[in-house]
Amino acid sequence: MYAHNASSRHIPQPPHSAGLRYKGLRAAIDPQQMPSPVEVIEADKESWENSTYMTLPGSHVPLSTTDFTTIDQGNSSPRYLRVSTWTIPSSSKLANECEIPLSAIVHPFADQDPREEPVPVVEMKEGSTAGPARCGKCRGYINAWCTWVNNGVRWKCNLCEHETEVDPDDYCQLDATLLRTDHAERPELNKGTVDFVVPETYWALHPPPTVKPLFQPVIPEPVTGHRKPQPLNYVIILDVSMDAFRGGFTSAACRSILNVLYGGPSLTAPESHLEPCFPPNSRLCIITFDKTLHFYNLNSNLERAQMLVVPDMEDVFVPSQDDLFVDPQESRHLMEPLLTSIMQRDDRTAMSDAGLGSALVAGLAALVSGLEGVEQAGRGGKVIAFATSSPNIGIGALQPRDETELYDTEKEMSLFKPRDETWQDIGVQCADEGVGVSLFLSPFKPMDVGTIGVVSTTTGGELFLHPRFDPARDSPALDSQLRRLISRKTVYNAVMRIRTSYAGLRVQNHLGNYSSTSSGDLQFGTIDADKALTVVLEHTHTLDERKHAYLQCAVLYTTADGHRRVRTCNVALQVGGLAGSVFRFADMDTVVSHMVRDAISRLPSYKLSHIKDDLTERCAAILLGYRRNCAASTAPSQLIIPEAFRALPVYTLAIHKCKALRGGRVTADVRNYWSHKLMSMPARTIMQTLYPPLLALHDLHETIAVPNPVTGEIDFPALMRDSHLFMEGHGVYLVDNEDLMMIWIGASVSPQLLNDLFGVEDINNVDRNMTYLPHLPTLLSTQVRNILSHRALQRGGRVPKFAVCRQNMDGSEIDFSDMLVEDENNAAMSYLDYLCVVHKQISVALTGGGNLNTSSSFRGTPW
Repeated sequence: MYAHNASSRHIPQPPHSAGLRYKGLRAAIDPQQMPSPVEVIEADKESWENSTYMTLPGSHVPLSTTDFTTIDQGNSSPRYLRVSTWTIPSSSKLANECEIPLSAIVHPFADQDPREEPVPVVEMKEGSTAGPARCGKCRGYINAWCTWVNNGVRWKCNLCEHETEVDPDDYCQLDATLLRTDHAERPELNKGTVDFVVPETYWALHPPPTVKPLFQPVIPEPVTGHRKPQPLNYVIILDVSMDAFRGGFTSAACRSILNVLYGGPSLTAPESHLEPCFPPNSRLCIITFDKTLHFYNLNSNLERAQMLVVPDMEDVFVPSQDDLFVDPQESRHLMEPLLTSIMQRDDRTAMSDAGLGSALVAGLAALVSGLEGVEQAGRGGKVIAFATSSPNIGIGALQPRDETELYDTEKEMSLFKPRDETWQDIGVQCADEGVGVSLFLSPFKPMDVGTIGVVSTTTGGELFLHPRFDPARDSPALDSQLRRLISRKTVYNAVMRIRTSYAGLRVQNHLGNYSSTSSGDLQFGTIDADKALTVVLEHTHTLDERKHAYLQCAVLYTTADGHRRVRTCNVALQVGGLAGSVFRFADMDTVVSHMVRDAISRLPSYKLSHIKDDLTERCAAILLGYRRNCAASTAPSQLIIPEAFRALPVYTLAIHKCKALRGGRVTADVRNYWSHKLMSMPARTIMQTLYPPLLALHDLHETIAVPNPVTGEIDFPALMRDSHLFMEGHGVYLVDNEDLMMIWIGASVSPQLLNDLFGVEDINNVDRNMTYLPHLPTLLSTQVRNILSHRALQRGGRVPKFAVCRQNMDGSEIDFSDMLVEDENNAAMSYLDYLCVVHKQISVALTGGGNLNTSSSFRGTPW
């Protein structure tokens, strides 16, 4: 605690982007009495952070924002599968009355808590070629919810209730409880999440020849049959055009690549050394591009790297039969000088043209051309491209356009679709070949992310956007993004299918980043620990309340070290015939994730104002459904919110304010970038992006964020609400929206606090360009650095961009203020006003006896 003057309290709202005001009279509501998302988050942490969640159906599930541990009892951990309500409505009629969207978040390769046992791997029996036991009708995989009949001769599928013969070699007698006597030794019979090792019949197939081939194959005859699983190979593509060097982006990328390959000093903690993290069994190919393509022969027997130039950007081919993929350790004497020479290249000799599309096709060609013979052809892999210049030559060349003329018009929707189908073709062919593409973009002018980014969206890759790249400001974030991308769990050549209880449920839609196959499966070039998607469900028949409803996600994939497996995630859900049970076990994190993904998926087809109106109606409809079915006796003038959805209005408002959907002049590149990110984020990242965690650093107790001297455990401080109404002029606050982390310093801050945290006593001497917190021998510095380290650990080591702003002194204060979701900003209302809007919609529907979607008086109003 630091001394302060009473006059420094109750700050005015900091400078912010324009918001909206509520029109007309509204009830006087005390901001302190409004439902608080922070109270919900902190209460859940109090319940679960020091206890264990047992996954059997029938209990409440921890929020995604809580660090919990699970014991798998046959249901997958909520990290892998979350549903919008853990008690499924028994009928479509009840589901419509409750208005809770039936959906699930699938996050099959989520990072586990280190205290949990790893996902078990089920090996094949020696000599077996049959693969895992599967239902003869629906092809679902055997799991903990299947039952045994005829003394174990057959097993009944929990999904479709079909009985399948047990393989004679796998037969086992049943005990008195009708379980197999080897039940405890068979993980697939008692765990919700398992990995099955699979035989050659499950290997990926070579895709049929495409009608529109993107490159000349090295092997003239089409390759057919199965692809032998191999370790994941990487292609790194570097933009060496003039703009890329002028901004320092390519040099920073090369430095980060060297760090990943061979280790180096941390850019956020120079006193520490980062270890190399490139997978030991993987190999690497380097390609650079400007108006031509440059491949590099890095064979370890050479004395220096050999550049191989492909001048034709329209007719791409791989220029050498020699191996372009090398072990970075064996070829270190070539790799380091090559990347160093690229870093030091003179921008005055660089070309202004750049063909990113041709470079991506070259990366695909290198991975699938089979330079070591037919056996190596089409193995799949990962392409990581760094680009600054918009593609103006070669495959998929784009002509500049004035996007500002399209804003706020009927044609604005065209900004959210690819304007050249070539980029969609590149993405589809990469996905077919098991190749994922991740793009690091640093444009200095519009780059058309809506077109270029479809390659990453279709292949299960990731986009990273660093507009107007500043090496000092952005290099630490770039470094950690690349390190996380390489080091996280990544699988490739993946196909996913979601199965449901056949007698009552079916999958209606999928919301996420993927490519569809002709059979309706979801296809991913790569999928990793940071990727999730939403599955939308609907009723086909009435469910039996005496039984469970089931979901099974199955992903067939190749591991990064070259093993073919199937991961299954299974969930058994209670079925309820009463609205009270459906609402009691509702999961707000899943509902909010569904709402934001559904809204973004409509951007190419609907005006933004209509999408935002629908979001408000959907929020009000859920609360109205609870009111009519569970609290009908209360007065219409009283706002009743169910416990599970206490924070739903503020999260819905936060969706309005996210950069993918917010009003105002948001550039198309930024809107498309955030759309891509939000469509694949796991639930925890979505919730913390929409409502950024805010923390008061000046009020930290001396025992917080430091190891307990007895137990060694560290307690972290509670959060505060995202509004200036709860901030004080003498305070220092930390906010973090997963992309940007900011420290705000009040104008009347204590000199002692500044000295403890920044090493200066005058606010004017605070370095507003700092990219990390100084390492000082003070308690406060230790506490805050521990908090930052903890948050980085929760993100798998990734750190966002870092900035400092001072009250009424720095322009970046607008970015801080716009993260205060409860305030009036981002072309939207304050939480207080928005809650009045939602309340009024519900009141009108209750008193008029109608539905929200018939209440046309609310359509088109400015919220």
